[in-house]
Amino acid sequence: MIVKVFEDKGLLNRAAAEQAGAAIRRAIADRGSARIVAATGASQIAFLEELTKEEEIEWGRVEMFHLDEYVGLPITHPASFRKYLLERLIDKVGITQYHLLDGTQDAREVARRVGNAISAAPVDVAFVGIGENGHLAFNDPPADFETDEPYLVVRLDEACRRQQVGEGWFGGISDVPRQAISMSVRQILKAKEIVCIVPDARKAQAVKTCFQGEISPMAPASILRTHPTTTVFLDRESAKLLSATTLASFSGAKTS
Repeated sequence: MIVKVFEDKGLLNRAAAEQAGAAIRRAIADRGSARIVAATGASQIAFLEELTKEEEIEWGRVEMFHLDEYVGLPITHPASFRKYLLERLIDKVGITQYHLLDGTQDAREVARRVGNAISAAPVDVAFVGIGENGHLAFNDPPADFETDEPYLVVRLDEACRRQQVGEGWFGGISDVPRQAISMSVRQILKAKEIVCIVPDARKAQAVKTCFQGEISPMAPASILRTHPTTTVFLDRESAKLLSATTLASFSGAKTS
């Protein structure tokens, strides 16, 4: 795993988008198509904005998979991740091959169906973030590091649900669904490359716990340290609790 720390969010998002775009173009050049996983949430908005500006990406050759979605939330709700991806990525660039997680249908059947689709071939690059509780996708602590199922129906913990309120997606914690469909940790780790975008001071404690503590299901995103081609993009605020020793321990760590 490589950690890169940037002076501000603008530089972080541009650099992450450049790396993500390069991974997509490389897959298309090598194989004629690219398979990607797209994350959502407040921390991914500016990154996706920059990614859609990347030039010379043949989006018609891209197949997109959805990282996670709330159970029971209609696509018309402002917090719907299907709505988010359609508006901020799919419709914007013209992706025609995509697999959205419809949480209003039978959640386990949706997980099975999209799981079969993603298992058909390797994923070239996955875009992920880290939650305030250290979650990876909606795998809240203690995360399941063992299951080989591509997608799971999971229960959201209170810290996760409070984060969604804090980001403005819901009016109060009672409005936040208690369950979600989430890509599993092992499925995320199957991606050839992972681009992890983590801006803002509110993520600093989770970043410290995941990258300076033990690799543990209690710090789900800590598992990224086992992946050989993960790059974590931090800004000064999200990196502020990491020691110089920790940053130096990750090959290629730098300050821009």
